[in-house]
Amino acid sequence: MSRWEPNARGRLEQAALELYSERGFEQTTVTEIAKRAGLTERTFFRHFTDKREVLFAGAASLQELFVNALAGAPGSAAPIDAVAAALDAAAAVFQDRREHSRQRQRVIAANAELLERELIKLASLSAALADALRRRGVAEPAASLAAEAGIAVFKIAFGRWISETDQRDMSQLISESLAELKAVTAGK
Repeated sequence: MSRWEPNARGRLEQAALELYSERGFEQTTVTEIAKRAGLTERTFFRHFTDKREVLFAGAASLQELFVNALAGAPGSAAPIDAVAAALDAAAAVFQDRREHSRQRQRVIAANAELLERELIKLASLSAALADALRRRGVAEPAASLAAEAGIAVFKIAFGRWISETDQRDMSQLISESLAELKAVTAGK
């Protein structure tokens, strides 16, 4: 067994995604994931609380990235533009993970429980962005509206990015989606 090789977490993530894609999320066990990765169940549980969390383990890091990028936006930036800075930072993280993102999203889309968890994670991300905007002095309801709009832009751009075949950058799709949102709200 190759359990002493480096990157156990990455190997578990890859094994889980492969098995979920091949067999389905419900039909895959933690034992099978660990075995495919060449590790033990105990090692699996050192890295993840359950088999669902393999798909969502990066949520806290992503939230931190969003909040820090928003906080680092120029003080003069409009709320939606500060949110746009956060979206751009996230795009850079995803850029080299298109195929992984496609596979992950297919697994999530095929399971109602995972879809629900994805929505909860996005709602948490929106709440964190709204809180970061409030810390910048943005009043309600503007802070919550900008945060929710930013998450909507992210979801639309992400969906386009994983489904497109012309391989445009996610940051370009975010910019286009944000421009569309601004046009819609301006009544154009």
